[in-house]
Amino acid sequence: MTSLILISLGILLIWISSEKLERYSILTAKKLRISPFLIGSTVIAFGTSSPEILTSFFAALENRGAMVVGNVVGSNIANLSLVFGSTILILGLKKKKISFEEVRKSNLFILLVSSIAVVAIVYINPFNLVSSYFLLFLLVLTISFWFFNNKKNYEETTEIVEKSFVFLKLIASLIVLTTAAWLITRGALILLNDLGLGELFVGYTVLAIGTSLPEISASLALALKGRHEALAGTLIGSNIFNGLFVLSIPGLLNFNSKMSAGWNSSEWIILMTILILITIMFCAYLLFSRTKETTINKIYGILFLSIYFLSLGIAFK
Repeated sequence: MTSLILISLGILLIWISSEKLERYSILTAKKLRISPFLIGSTVIAFGTSSPEILTSFFAALENRGAMVVGNVVGSNIANLSLVFGSTILILGLKKKKISFEEVRKSNLFILLVSSIAVVAIVYINPFNLVSSYFLLFLLVLTISFWFFNNKKNYEETTEIVEKSFVFLKLIASLIVLTTAAWLITRGALILLNDLGLGELFVGYTVLAIGTSLPEISASLALALKGRHEALAGTLIGSNIFNGLFVLSIPGLLNFNSKMSAGWNSSEWIILMTILILITIMFCAYLLFSRTKETTINKIYGILFLSIYFLSLGIAFK
């Protein structure tokens, strides 16, 4: 009962604080006149990935390495299947049209490369310091590429009221988000100990789903407003942050090699295959939608969601 209360309270705080964090971050980004994709792929993506970063940090401090990896893999699969699938299913039911003509092929290529890097690191050794440095190096290269290819200015904001004390509100949102991440992690650890569940399953479900709620709310809000480029940037950037930054945490905090004890990468082969498969499907869908604006077919949403629920069954086994 305690674990459910902690997790529920944490999820509620994540939902509230992530929305605030994104809003105040975007207001700051708009002042700098950066593009919708860059806002989505960096500012919003970092905001929506903050729960994964913080929960993984707290789990790593408890030497729960498999839980951290499960959080990363689960969140990335959830983003491209549960979050994107739910979004296009809802838009399909509303008979909305969608277009990703502003999304560059290079960004889809970066997403695919980062997913391959995640699979390789998980298979080789996600608890190695060299692996962490390699992932962080790729992240720096990616952000630098986005920054120097930022050509399209974003529209000026009319939210004048929100400009006052924006940095203080940003800090307050981060504090609440940190507290929420700690609550979810504590609740997950209680479930782990009391019910005897595996670290992989707890990380893949409790942590991944709980911390993916910001992506769900942000993606749906952007899609309903017709900001398809920012939607794509949010999901692409979130997965890249999760894979290249969050996955680097175990290696950086693996003191005395405690987290790597009992690690077996063979348990992750099927889930790694699903991650690559769903990434390819997501990139293919966006490439197809770049050519022209089309009415969304809800069948695609059902397909993406089906893959996610299939992965849940595999993680449980």
